[in-house]
Amino acid sequence: MINVGRGRGGGSELLQTAPLTVVLIAANVLAYIAQRQDTSIVLIHSGTTGGDRLADGSFEGHFLLWGPMVAAGEWWRLLTTGFLHASPIHLGANMLSLFFIGRALEPALGSLRTGLIYLVSLAAGSLGVMILAPGEGAIGASGAIFGLAGALLVIGQSRGIGIMQSGFGMIILLNLVFTFTIPGISIGGHIGGLLGGAAMGKVIVELERRRRGRAREFPAPLVAISLTAFAALMVVSYALARSKYPSVG
Repeated sequence: MINVGRGRGGGSELLQTAPLTVVLIAANVLAYIAQRQDTSIVLIHSGTTGGDRLADGSFEGHFLLWGPMVAAGEWWRLLTTGFLHASPIHLGANMLSLFFIGRALEPALGSLRTGLIYLVSLAAGSLGVMILAPGEGAIGASGAIFGLAGALLVIGQSRGIGIMQSGFGMIILLNLVFTFTIPGISIGGHIGGLLGGAAMGKVIVELERRRRGRAREFPAPLVAISLTAFAALMVVSYALARSKYPSVG
């Protein structure tokens, strides 16, 4: 694990040093509980939409990422997909990763910057899905978590901690191997999130350099850049969905 912040302890100490990480984990767990209340998803094939169309009113059916429904105007799926999970193992693996990465990154960067990285990475992961597999339903926080990992590597390296030296680079490398070799994993979501988070890490490093390490005292530029990037990612994702499923709506 890369050591860019204190990242110590758990329990109440974690609430003090990484409160956003705790909130994100809690939100994912609560969303999964809501999913389990209704697991039935009915698909009706429609040649006019270019794929199957969700026809039920289940919680998961309303919020998972699926290109035809994004094209129909349900843009929120680009975000809500990051809080849904397919199984307890899927949820547990992602939340364990979020716990370790969050408690290393958030104490060093603060909750605001960590949250901005998470938000942009989530949107970048959804864009990756819209590029590579818009017709396949996608759920999971792994795109955003990959983004946090990408930012952690970039920022750690800027502070003199090599990617492989930290041990974290190998973890990401192994996860990328799993991404490309295990069926059912969203390649677009993982790669998109990783690239989005790495880009955010680079922005933070550059702002710190220009502010001589005091970028944390001047959050406005980062907030503006992050929200602009987030909006652009959402617009491009929606436009891609509309271009691939023009007859939906």
